[in-house]
Amino acid sequence: MSESRSQLSLGYSPCPNDTFIFYAMMHGKVDLGGLSYGAPYLEDVETLNSWALQSRLDVTKLSFHALGHVLDEYCVLATGSALGRGCGPLLVTGKEVDIDHLKDKRIAIPGKYTTAALLLQMLLPGCSNLVEMRFDMIMDAVKNGEVDAGVIIHESRFTYQQYGLFCLQDLGQWWEDQSGMPIPLGAIVARRSLGRDKVLQIERTIGASVEFAFKKPEACLDYIRQYSQEMDEKVVQSHIGLYVNDYSRDLGAEGFAAIELFLARGREAGALPPSNSGLRI
Repeated sequence: MSESRSQLSLGYSPCPNDTFIFYAMMHGKVDLGGLSYGAPYLEDVETLNSWALQSRLDVTKLSFHALGHVLDEYCVLATGSALGRGCGPLLVTGKEVDIDHLKDKRIAIPGKYTTAALLLQMLLPGCSNLVEMRFDMIMDAVKNGEVDAGVIIHESRFTYQQYGLFCLQDLGQWWEDQSGMPIPLGAIVARRSLGRDKVLQIERTIGASVEFAFKKPEACLDYIRQYSQEMDEKVVQSHIGLYVNDYSRDLGAEGFAAIELFLARGREAGALPPSNSGLRI
């Protein structure tokens, strides 16, 4: 990574919801508040999770599962996150089976530190035969019998039926039924060592970028298409509509409460370490 000391390093995923959110910020459409950013790193969320564990970026998208491991280093920004209802990961199989029968079976997950993986561990405590693979390979692996089931995320939610797969459990719905809260999927975090003033300015800039995207969505399209070339236009729009919402504008009290509860449940499940750090700086 080659940013100068004066530039902040930034990472987010190439998925439509993130390119939608960060378009204005990365194309000079909003005030950066005197801060400077290097060229962004657009990587799969599990890559960003692993980088966060290494403290490689100043500002980054990561899974809320990964957040539970890096809270002492990073704080949560109120803007840019992915939370919601009816938008969680899906547990899919090639045929309908009893969920309890999967406990010892091979289940594909889109990364060890993804929210999807932690939700699966909450649903099926003790499941250990987990196979990590990139999220866009999971449906083929289930279809071809390489694994017995898979937890799918992102646009796979809209296309799994084309693979002849069966949704055994909507893990987001399961979380909502258990908690009454929206499901926290992905956060935007900043390094605590940047200091409160810089962190709050970064938060304001991302918030302005989100507002720009909502007001002028057509301006973001070329940037979104640049990274979603193989995705159907309707899938792209559905993806953005599902994962970018009022919680992306501002997590608010309910959003932060949902995150606190999710991390607490993860610690209860033994999947997350204890932490004395709060979500905010």
